[in-house]
Amino acid sequence: MSEDNGLGRAAAERVDATIVDSGGAILPPDRLIEALRRHRATGARIVFTNGCFDVLHAGHIAYLDEAKRLGDVLVVAVNSDRTVRKLKGTDRPVNTEGDRCAVLAALGCVDHVTIFDEDTPIELLRATEPDVYVKGGDYRPETLPESPIVRAYGGEVRVLRYLADRSTSAMIERIRARAPSDDGPSGR
Repeated sequence: MSEDNGLGRAAAERVDATIVDSGGAILPPDRLIEALRRHRATGARIVFTNGCFDVLHAGHIAYLDEAKRLGDVLVVAVNSDRTVRKLKGTDRPVNTEGDRCAVLAALGCVDHVTIFDEDTPIELLRATEPDVYVKGGDYRPETLPESPIVRAYGGEVRVLRYLADRSTSAMIERIRARAPSDDGPSGR
C-alpha cells in the first residue's frame, strides 16, 4: 500500500479488500488520485460526487446519469460503514461499503468508486481537485462545507434536480412498515 495522503489508511485498506473484479473502477484514495492525474493529462473533465448510496434506487441512477453528463469521468466517493452509522443511525447501512461500491462500480455511468471515512469528502476533494463537484437537489451550494474548498481551487459546484419520493430512508421505512411484526405469524 502506498502512502495514505492523509485520506485514511483504514479506508484504503477496506477498498483494497472489496475489489473483486471491478476492472479498476474501485480504487483506494491514493490510486484514485493517480488515476485522475492520468485522466486529466488527456484533457478529461472530472466530475465528483459522494454519498451513502446504501440501497441504490431509481433516484440515485437518474442523479448519477445526470452527473456523468457534466464531464468525462465520474467519481463516486462512498461513505464508510462507520460514517453511515454516524449519519443515519445504528441500524444502517443496510449494505456494507464493499457491496455498495461493487453495485456503483457496475453502473455504466460510474468510472471510479472509492470510500472515505471522514464526515465530509473535503480532504479527498483537495487531493483530487475535480472540475465539478455535484450533489443532489436536496442540498444548496451555500450550505455545503465542500463548496468553499472546491471554489478555492477553481472548481464548480453543481446541485442537480431532485426526484421527489426517491429516498433510501423512505424506502427502508416502507419495507419495515410492510414487514410482519415479531408477534405475528412467521409466514411459514
